[in-house]
Amino acid sequence: MKSKKKMKLKKYYLHPITVFLLLTIIVVILSGILSNLQMQGTYNSITTAGKNLNAKLLSVENLFSFAGMRYIISNALKNFISFSPLSMLLISLIGISVAESTGFIEAFSKRYFKKMSKWKLTFIVIFIATISSLINGIGYALLIPLVALIYFIIGRNPILGIVTAFCGVAFGYGVSIFIGSTEISLMDYTRNAAMLVDQSTHIALSSNLFFIILSTIVISIIGTIIIEKLVSPKIGKYKKEEEFSKTEQYRIIDFEEEEQKKIEKEIREKKGLRAALVTTIIVLLLFAYMLIPNLPSSGMLLDMNEKIYLNQLFGEKSYFQDGFSYMVAMILILAGLAYGIKSKSIKSDKELIKNIDEKFSTIGSVILLLFVISTFLSVWKQTNIGSILTIWLVNLLEQLKLSGIPLIIITLLLIAVSNIFLTGTEAKWSIFAPVVVPMFMQSNISPQFAQIVMRVGDSMTNGITPFLASFAIYLGYLNLYNLNKKRPYTIRKSIKILMPYFIIINLVWIVLVVGWYIIGLPIGPGVFPTI
Repeated sequence: MKSKKKMKLKKYYLHPITVFLLLTIIVVILSGILSNLQMQGTYNSITTAGKNLNAKLLSVENLFSFAGMRYIISNALKNFISFSPLSMLLISLIGISVAESTGFIEAFSKRYFKKMSKWKLTFIVIFIATISSLINGIGYALLIPLVALIYFIIGRNPILGIVTAFCGVAFGYGVSIFIGSTEISLMDYTRNAAMLVDQSTHIALSSNLFFIILSTIVISIIGTIIIEKLVSPKIGKYKKEEEFSKTEQYRIIDFEEEEQKKIEKEIREKKGLRAALVTTIIVLLLFAYMLIPNLPSSGMLLDMNEKIYLNQLFGEKSYFQDGFSYMVAMILILAGLAYGIKSKSIKSDKELIKNIDEKFSTIGSVILLLFVISTFLSVWKQTNIGSILTIWLVNLLEQLKLSGIPLIIITLLLIAVSNIFLTGTEAKWSIFAPVVVPMFMQSNISPQFAQIVMRVGDSMTNGITPFLASFAIYLGYLNLYNLNKKRPYTIRKSIKILMPYFIIINLVWIVLVVGWYIIGLPIGPGVFPTI
């Protein structure tokens, strides 16, 4: 009887890969049900220059059908190959693996990060993660594996590093100390929506600059406090598996010889790090030259068909934006090789390639998870359920007839809720903008401030939605460094870790936005919250 009771109390943990497979099946069946129930939504699409609106009807597409099954099967490979987190992660890992195999990352981490205050290190990680949204989702693919490795090397819990990097990117997405790709994707929708009210409206790329700079600093500081005071104690220390068993054998140690070896190693490491630094500077200068227009053989990474420089740099056909992951990987590869050659840590090309192969052999489960999630997200997107739920929230906002501070707060919250189901910034703003921007302008709130509300609401729930494509990298690496394989990090558990960060940062975001509006500080050069 006792054994039966124990069996009942025993918990069974499904691996996230299994969970996402089941969720895919559920979404397919749900699409059939909702399609037969005629679930649909109507939203307004803006024509060029905001002259008028076109009503569009969106219905749930039934994938629980012959045509639906054919779509899933025939597009599985294409969706996986074109899944951006996969390509960015693999390219980033090539660079990280080379730099790790040569000993560059270990030497750099121990020299510069090991003695650094944990508060300072956490701030640096969150700050860099926050501004990484300047270039799409590179922060997830690069910083999560890199920070986890650095934390492991210096003796901190790599799980904490993964959580810190993910929180920085996800909950600070869309703000930076520079003007980036977010401005390019949002500006046209904001301007066209504003022209429905005032045809003379001008939206500059720098219209949110002051707000995003200050909020980046504030979020990084508050985020550091949350991680160190609330998140770190719960995660605890990382218990490394012992590589060698302890024995009772004794050996005679020549302290002088050991000290000499240590000195020689430090000298080689210093030479290697100097070589890596020089190489990095040279490569950065070359890349910088490729971003300067109208010089001999320059501008290689710019889209010269665009007239505005920021469009050349961050536009849809920008070579810089498309090639940024590759550029970062090349910096890590060349810096790692320079270190390895100068420090003599590279014995041969065969040994280096063998070491890189060993690094890649551990990420099989992450790749499998990315494949399963790519199929799940493709199915979810094809059903249109997320878009229709967003349309319903927009229609609800329109019916509420709010103004002033209540309008700002409710809009923030509705955008945050919609982001759980529809994570694409541009897709979401294309639905919200035709309603939100005119409502704000009629309440004497500037369209530029409406854009701030959009980007803040967009970041508030980024970290807690499994519909975020890069959530797969976060979840995959949590399980990669998880020592208890019998109890994997589930979707629920991985989100639960983030809850202190999620709650406090969201309160900070609301205070920042509402406080800025009340005080009336400029949000950009010559731009204010009110018209």
